Amino acid sequence: VSLSQVLFDFGKTWASTDVARRLAEVALEDTELQRQLVTQTVKEAFTNINFAQRLIRVNEQALQRADLNLRSARGFFEVGTRPKSDVTRAEVDVANARVDVIRARNAERLARVALATAMGLPATTPLQIEDNLIYQPVSLDPARLLEEALRQRPESRQARLQADAADGRLRRAFRDFFPDITGDAYYGAQQTNFNEVWELRLSLNWSIFDGGNRIARYREAKSNLDAAQARVRSTELDVSREVEQAQQNVIEAQERIQAAQVAVTSAQENFRLAQGRFHAGVATILELTDAQLALTLAQNTEAQALADYRIALARLDRATGRR
Repeated sequence: VSLSQVLFDFGKTWASTDVARRLAEVALEDTELQRQLVTQTVKEAFTNINFAQRLIRVNEQALQRADLNLRSARGFFEVGTRPKSDVTRAEVDVANARVDVIRARNAERLARVALATAMGLPATTPLQIEDNLIYQPVSLDPARLLEEALRQRPESRQARLQADAADGRLRRAFRDFFPDITGDAYYGAQQTNFNEVWELRLSLNWSIFDGGNRIARYREAKSNLDAAQARVRSTELDVSREVEQAQQNVIEAQERIQAAQVAVTSAQENFRLAQGRFHAGVATILELTDAQLALTLAQNTEAQALADYRIALARLDRATGRR
């Protein structure tokens, strides 16, 4: 019976184990990265459904207004106070409004398919969607958000873990210059007379010369560490840029919402006045059509700004490593 055991290797085994553990943690961060990307995709698909539903309502209202204008134009034409061209223009507006409603409904159906797919469900799965296109101001702390991003982003953690693994490889390459101390034991008997034989031995194994392989491996490990540390800095700069861009997009969307809401209020009042003048016979169909188009565009712009705001918040969550 013989036994051999390395008693001390100057930390070579420990360094190799530490490197393997770091690499396992790097692989786990890939899983977290995919979770965050899936979460962002779901949030954006959810917002796109709400945006499509809002556009459906906006275009349905525009269709109702166009129908009302068409009835008014026909009434004026029948009594001889308006030309046939007013009726034709109103009919064109109604047809265009119907086309916009059809497009908006199709966009809503496609958005539902995208959300179901993002959640891993069949495309035909019925979904109940809660409207979240409301403006809720948020306060932003750039320093805190950047600190949170550097702490929570999987890419940032991966870069640091890879740098730690490269540092572990460097330590392992350095320890290769040291010997291994091995203990050996033997117990048995001679076959002729079965006399008991046993021995204990302590050995030191040290490669004196290997043609420069260990030096080359050490230099390679040091270069890899330098590159990994550079990637950490590059990743931190990328994270900082993405966080700053996400914050600016949120701020820009907030400002657009406020401006769009003012524009909607003004467009509603302008349409009300134009409609009143048209019914009173002092405004043309072109003035009424322009006012109606301006109102629809203002409402579309408001809906787009609200959707962009929600998407900007979702991307800010992703930039800071939230789910």
